[in-house]
Amino acid sequence: MTQEKALSILKTGVNVFLTGEPGSGKTHTINEYVAYLRKQGVGPSITASTGIAATHIGGMTIHSWSGIGIKQKLDKHDLNKIASSGYIAKRVLSTKILIIDEISMLHPETFSMVDAVCREIRQNQNPFGGLQVILVGDFCQLPPIIKSEAENSSQAKLIKESTGRFAYDSPVWSRLNPINCYLTEQYRQDDKDYLNILSAVRHNIFNNDHLHCIETRKIKICAAPDGVPKLFSHNVDVDRVNSEILANLPTESQIFIMSSQGSKLFVVSLKKGCLSPETLELKSGAAVMFTKNNPKSGFVNGTLGVVEGFNKDGGAPIVKTRDGRRIEVRPMDWTIEENGKIRAQITQLPLRLAWAITVHKSQGMTLDEAVMDLSNVFEFGQGYVALSRIRRFSGLYLFGWNERAFQVDPEVFAKDEDFRNASNATETEFSKISLAKLQKIQDDFIIACGKKNLTKGRKNKRARFG
Repeated sequence: MTQEKALSILKTGVNVFLTGEPGSGKTHTINEYVAYLRKQGVGPSITASTGIAATHIGGMTIHSWSGIGIKQKLDKHDLNKIASSGYIAKRVLSTKILIIDEISMLHPETFSMVDAVCREIRQNQNPFGGLQVILVGDFCQLPPIIKSEAENSSQAKLIKESTGRFAYDSPVWSRLNPINCYLTEQYRQDDKDYLNILSAVRHNIFNNDHLHCIETRKIKICAAPDGVPKLFSHNVDVDRVNSEILANLPTESQIFIMSSQGSKLFVVSLKKGCLSPETLELKSGAAVMFTKNNPKSGFVNGTLGVVEGFNKDGGAPIVKTRDGRRIEVRPMDWTIEENGKIRAQITQLPLRLAWAITVHKSQGMTLDEAVMDLSNVFEFGQGYVALSRIRRFSGLYLFGWNERAFQVDPEVFAKDEDFRNASNATETEFSKISLAKLQKIQDDFIIACGKKNLTKGRKNKRARFG
């Protein structure tokens, strides 16, 4: 399905699961929908399953939005307490559209808890209290973190879940019955041979022929190209590499401290998800990566460069990017907005040291080149996420790998095929709707969201395709 068709479906007000391979434009499509809604005077609630994903889309975690916080269970007392919280109730009641990004990393019990909160506050027993819910993500990528048995045990759970691991295992998913929109265009990779390898990993048909190709990209540690970020599966490797290389640079350090304002809870969430550290130490010669999008200034999240020096007036770092541009880097803001108002804000240089990053923190990035050590990959999909960050095969350098690096969860593979087939059926049904009828459905939904200046007298109905 194209982005344009998916966007048209989103505008009708149906619940949607927006998925697709890495680089297919899921975030871009959501951003287009958000821009459309705001132009119509409708403010969606933008959330994500993790803090890092939330900062990418300018939202907050679904845990903060719903008031469940770090809870791993929900009993009646918890539910009543959340529902009686004025600011949580106001937030949920004022919401018409709820977006949850990186749904693959949300535990099914958490998914059900958010549903219970919405239904209780809105006093509406439809899934999520009748909100339009947009689920975004790719289950072939990073899965939820599995809780221990002790963490899962409770005598007073209001939510009783199956033993499933993914959000689609929650009974709420089937009750929500989202329309499947599977994006099939590719905007990241332009290398057909490399796309074939990525497709083989995704479809669990990776074989010796693919492995022989991968082996051509294996290098020794001493042969790693300078200035190319290294991806590791564990934080300890990332911290070690960055600290060692920075310490060995002979130049003087400059320290940049993050500032913050607003709700303490939201500030903590922003800091946790921000790829720029609270204390950023830089030196001339440091390899850095931009952590925020600012195309007008010549960089996006994932742009690589080297610190050439510091401005004498204020000490702003001057970064030379890989394509030769020189950018004087100024602090930028990460914010959480609600109903048009900023609830929390952190300010820091949109930079981080880039000799090494974790695979988890690379999710959502696009890199021209990367050095990877996949020998300690421990999750299905982790190697796939790492490999799919780069644009083409020539930009891949590998220290090593294990068998898990080229596997996705077999259960997820089967489910992904179901999602793709359902999306094809949706597209067939959608094509039967006339443009005039489609426009009316879209206008009716905006009216139902409270917009007053569209044609009146129409019934506020939601459409369902397929």
